[in-house]
Amino acid sequence: MLDLNLEEIIIIIVRILGSVPVIFFPFFGSILAIMTDLSDLFLMNFLNLGGVSNYQQLDKTLDLFYMLSFLIVALRWHGYFKTISIFLFIFRIVGVILFFTFDNRIYLLYFPNFFEFWILFIVIYKKIISSKISNSALIFILTVSIFTKIAHEIFIHGIRTLDNYTLPEFIKLFY
Repeated sequence: MLDLNLEEIIIIIVRILGSVPVIFFPFFGSILAIMTDLSDLFLMNFLNLGGVSNYQQLDKTLDLFYMLSFLIVALRWHGYFKTISIFLFIFRIVGVILFFTFDNRIYLLYFPNFFEFWILFIVIYKKIISSKISNSALIFILTVSIFTKIAHEIFIHGIRTLDNYTLPEFIKLFY
């Protein structure tokens, strides 16, 4: 049986609820899901209801909810979009499984979550630019997704920048 405190329960509820809109509203839902993914950092800094005993494990477990919501959207697509999405989803799942198996964040760096940014950039492109995406645009979106996510993963899991700060302390560094 899981031994969760009130703070962890609140974070779990917020993260799961933040994942659901993606299924019905891919554009706004994906933005909300990613913002909600970051919300646990705010909640942990402002709630004082027991703390989070193992943030990385909780976060990676909860990431699966929004990733599954993204996958549901991607499974509605056809052709390359769908195939690339499935591949990127499986790629990240391998990294998450290795992370949980060996309790080592390096696997999150070796298997970045390209899937997250791929889906986000595809739904943004479809909403703002065109519902039809050329092969060159598809390659561009994939490339941007990969490089953006690599930088993000290095920042979060490689050099562990946020490990040394609470979110308000990190924000104050820029003011």
